[in-house]
Amino acid sequence: MGNIMNIGVIGYGYWGPNLVRNFAEIPGVEVRTVSDFKLELLAKVQARYPKVNVTTDCRDIFTDPKIDAVAIATPVSTHFDLALAALQAGKHVMVEKPMTVSSEQAMRLIDEAERRNLVLMVDHTFVYTGAVRKMHDLVENGVLGDIYYYDSVRVNLGLFQHDVNVIWDLAVHDLSILNYVLPCQPYAVSATGMSHVPGEPENIAYLTLFFENNLIAHIHVNWLAPVKVRRTLIGGSQKMIVYDDLEPSEKVKIYDKGITLNGNNSAEKVYQMLIGYRTGDMWSPNLDMTEALRTEGLHFINCIEKGDRPITDATAGLRVVRILEAATESMKKQGRLVELNLAEVAA
Repeated sequence: MGNIMNIGVIGYGYWGPNLVRNFAEIPGVEVRTVSDFKLELLAKVQARYPKVNVTTDCRDIFTDPKIDAVAIATPVSTHFDLALAALQAGKHVMVEKPMTVSSEQAMRLIDEAERRNLVLMVDHTFVYTGAVRKMHDLVENGVLGDIYYYDSVRVNLGLFQHDVNVIWDLAVHDLSILNYVLPCQPYAVSATGMSHVPGEPENIAYLTLFFENNLIAHIHVNWLAPVKVRRTLIGGSQKMIVYDDLEPSEKVKIYDKGITLNGNNSAEKVYQMLIGYRTGDMWSPNLDMTEALRTEGLHFINCIEKGDRPITDATAGLRVVRILEAATESMKKQGRLVELNLAEVAA
């Protein structure tokens, strides 16, 4: 492989430029080729990165023996075909989220990558932010105690997508965070949503995820809000977290607040139960402010070089797609509970 690792990037629309910029800045990595259908986007690549090859045919990336890995930043409907072709060409793959449009496609890619011993990673970018990594550590180290709930609002006056509903566009972020931060997987999902533009997918949705041990998660997503909100609450028996991604510095705040249950627990005397409220200090931990995509790019390269399994591996991608499928099915049935096979998502 030599000392330089060569990357090909497919798609230079919304997310592609961020991928190219971050890979271009990693020592020992070179972006060799960028492909896109649109010539005006390729002209931007040439203007900013004169040494990078550009092409309108992504097969040029697959057939180039010098390219070691491929990053795919295209609409979700194209992910499967592109990722499969890249893996079959012997390239390691980092694919945008959501990984695929179905869990069947996701499983097919997992099989292909495992058979060829290639790294297949899903770009669940939030998992690589200092804020989400900090929350993961707090939960894992038991600082919050037993986790009671995860409650998230992710709304804006947004880019309407024509190919996917708002769950696949926005809730995918929270599902990837949940998968990383929480200690267990949901066993069922209920979702409701509505479209307000004729012929277009749902633009507002509410998801409820059910876990063992009385843990519940709720996610509210909306493209039709007057303001942008990115706020998550995680409640535990010992501490509670407020995570506001729009805060410039103190994105994570930890509150020493909660309840204590005193009194007799027997059924007859339940009225004597006293709920005490505990309010202590709030503190905001220092967070690693490195751009998430840089951390993620380094992790991808590291996994290729060492043969490690990425934090956001294809199994994590599959879990998220399974929940997206179940939520979409539930939404069509106006919120009917859809069970998830825990054995399948545990993997």
